[in-house]
Amino acid sequence: MSMIRTENVCKNFGDLKVLKNVSLTVEPGEVVVIIGPSGAGKSTFLRSLNTLEKITSGKIYIEDELFYHRENDTTVSKMEKEKFANMLLEMGMVFQQFNLFPHLTVLENVMLAPVNVRKRDKADAEKTARDLLEKVGLSSKADVYPSKLSGGQQQRVAIARALAMEPKVMLFDEPTSALDPELVGEVLNVMKDLANQGMTMLCVTHEMGFAREVADKVIFMADGQILEEGKPEEVFSNPKSPQAQQFLRSVL
Repeated sequence: MSMIRTENVCKNFGDLKVLKNVSLTVEPGEVVVIIGPSGAGKSTFLRSLNTLEKITSGKIYIEDELFYHRENDTTVSKMEKEKFANMLLEMGMVFQQFNLFPHLTVLENVMLAPVNVRKRDKADAEKTARDLLEKVGLSSKADVYPSKLSGGQQQRVAIARALAMEPKVMLFDEPTSALDPELVGEVLNVMKDLANQGMTMLCVTHEMGFAREVADKVIFMADGQILEEGKPEEVFSNPKSPQAQQFLRSVL
């Protein structure tokens, strides 16, 4: 059973074709890293998986069930409403910006969605939140407000907040791109730990070392299409398309 499968996903913004027939399969426990130049459609593809962007056409399957199918900007079919909503909750997402609530402490930020959306008992949610903060190395910051944290610390809180919903898959949209270089490593270390624990992850990143070390599969996108797909050593050592060769020459 695949965790996520897309078939011929297209996304147009007016006349601009941002995604062109993108088909990809992510297996349970697999770490898939998407690389490519700016404007390749990487983030748009990631955001289309949890409907932050509505695709123009194509099919998206979650756990081998049709999540939704659109053609010509019209929904052809989708999961029954309650199941659709539940499936969305199974996808945790971490963005470039941390989007923490400034008026809530770190602990309250992590507890908020489990209590209000999942309807978890407050005491249970607090225990889980504290465990997750320990996991990301921030147990001492539970009662601190986000403004008192570094960017790397805020992003680690954002990861803990996404994990608090107990997702089956984590989507990372360039989670280190807004960070100062010296803070990147602490976020990547948390992501490596998640990968080692078997979390299914789909990550858009410019961190080639992370892609090489952690990915089970590397996807190279350019001009809205997947041009390369394979093991890290294949894609990095022997890229086949001229676009991938040029991109990797410029970043490695």
